[in-house]
Amino acid sequence: MKVSVQTPHFVADQKLINFIQKKMDKLEQFYDHIIYADVFLRLENTSDRQNKIVEILLSVPGNELIVKKQAKSFEEGADSCAQSLERLLVKRKQKIRASA
Repeated sequence: MKVSVQTPHFVADQKLINFIQKKMDKLEQFYDHIIYADVFLRLENTSDRQNKIVEILLSVPGNELIVKKQAKSFEEGADSCAQSLERLLVKRKQKIRASA
C-alpha cells in the first residue's frame, strides 16, 4: 500500500514516518484491498498540550475512510487512528461477506 505523509508548516523526522508506515502496513492484515493512505500531521496553535492532529484518509475500493484524532504526540494520534481504522475495516469486511 502506498502511504503519503503530509506535514504542512514543519518537517517530520524519518522515525515518525517509519512508525506511521508500520502502522498503516499492519492494517492490510484486516483488509487486503487497501489502495492508498494519506496521512496529514498538523500542529494546532493553542496552549493545550493535546495540540497535535493526525488525520488519515484510507482509500478502499468504492469508498474512502477518514479518521481524525487529536493527541499529545503524533505517535499516540497515529496509533489511535490505526485502531479506529482497524475497527472500520473489520466491520466493512463483515458487511461484504454478509452480502456475498
